Amino acid sequence: MSANPETLWSRFQRHHLDCPSIGLALDISRVPFPDDFPAKMERPIRKAMADMEALERGAIANPDEQRMVGHYWLRNPALAPQPEITRAIEETLAAIAEFTGQVHSGALAGESGAFQNLLVIGIGGSALGPQFVAKALGHPATDRLRPYFFDNTDPDGMDQVLAALDGNLGRTLVLVISKSGGTPETRNGMLEARAAYGRAGLRFAAHAVAVTGAASALHRTAIADGWLRTFPMWDWVGGRTSELSAVGLLPAALQGLDIRGLLAGAKACDVATRHPVARDNPAAQLALMWYFLGEGRGAKDMVVLPYKDRFELFSRYLQQLVMESLGKELDLDGRVVHQGLAVYGNKGSTDQHAYVQQLRDGVANFFAVFIEVLKDREGDSLEVEPGATSGDFLGGFFLGTRSALHDSGRPSLTLTVPDASAFTVGVLIALFERAVGLYASLVNINAYHQPGVEAGKKAAAGVLDLQRRVVAHLAAHPGESFGAEALASALGRADAAETVFKICTRLAANRRGVAIGSGAGLGARFKAP
Repeated sequence: MSANPETLWSRFQRHHLDCPSIGLALDISRVPFPDDFPAKMERPIRKAMADMEALERGAIANPDEQRMVGHYWLRNPALAPQPEITRAIEETLAAIAEFTGQVHSGALAGESGAFQNLLVIGIGGSALGPQFVAKALGHPATDRLRPYFFDNTDPDGMDQVLAALDGNLGRTLVLVISKSGGTPETRNGMLEARAAYGRAGLRFAAHAVAVTGAASALHRTAIADGWLRTFPMWDWVGGRTSELSAVGLLPAALQGLDIRGLLAGAKACDVATRHPVARDNPAAQLALMWYFLGEGRGAKDMVVLPYKDRFELFSRYLQQLVMESLGKELDLDGRVVHQGLAVYGNKGSTDQHAYVQQLRDGVANFFAVFIEVLKDREGDSLEVEPGATSGDFLGGFFLGTRSALHDSGRPSLTLTVPDASAFTVGVLIALFERAVGLYASLVNINAYHQPGVEAGKKAAAGVLDLQRRVVAHLAAHPGESFGAEALASALGRADAAETVFKICTRLAANRRGVAIGSGAGLGARFKAP
């Protein structure tokens, strides 16, 4: 049941936090926490902030790999615990500016002329962050290079991007991003791009740049083949917090975006979110609300609803930042806890016509995070009705949806920002990075490793090895056909009949070493083509 307007206004006044130094306001008044909740959480949140302070000083925050976690130093190099790290960050920023200047001036050009396009090849944090920022800050009329992305190992998806670049590869700069150089999706994208350049009669190396770890496989390839440039990735920056390293700053700068504004916004937000009083700290408030709403175990999903087209990809970016950081089986004491916080989202007012019906009337297994952007556009707006612009309608839909959810007992938080500028985007990136770290401390997990991701990579490698064995076995028995069970048994993997069936049906559909000899469905028999 909703509160009466006077009570809502009173609660809004008590629980609305203005942060003028970063142009952000946080409203938690529509989260039904009891009055004694902040006091009960005072000691845990103070510990979480102390943990964060230690992390920024260079404590080993990832004990699995004995690594520091230093994404906060990227926007304030003076904070780095070692002078060589400070120098590395500052030198990389200078190198990005120098390289970008050469590209924009035409002093560094492709084989067909000055660069006009940018193809970014990466996966996970090496794509999600750059994509979000490109969409949030770019504009076709002002972009210096137009960005494109290979962000998956889907051949059809890569074909679509290459079709859009058809005839323009000689004016397209390729940025390959992989810390180890061994990430299969990124390596596959690089090989596909290199082949496309070859088919066009162009030298891939004359258009290629790497962002990678020192002495990685990708770094060695770039040096051996004479790529245009390499930029560093450091062990102390995780992929999901790498947007303000060369991973995100280089493509943003090449696109012509304000990377200094991004860094300034993040730095200012770091200052604001170091505030020792939780009530005045927006990141601490976010973490505490996540804890309350999810009962300290992620019991409710977080639905991110930005009312701005430019922020359409923010929920995808946050999915990795939040879910990879917080989705953990074990806590720091080795106990099985199965922690996590599921994230999904759309954009306003598109969500009005998509899933708000369920949010209001369906399963109450979520809380909403609204992002309100005050400035509609540059310049004046047309009145689509007397006294009302399109932006007024967008604001009305936001307020109406928030009220409708509240009336149905669905909790929400609201972040209000003045605009969709580079400074604001930097603020949002830093705000959620710190909220994730603080929440992880509250629930006693390691936010900076990803054992589940590594397990998935190992499992995929096992499937590919089995695939090679399937093709080799069929080739060694020409004229014979095998059911999935028989083929799995012949390979000494009787437990893998389902995997063998899936491998064979996909390879047969692509005419790659397997054909369907007889039968259909689960009764199909497979042979060499």
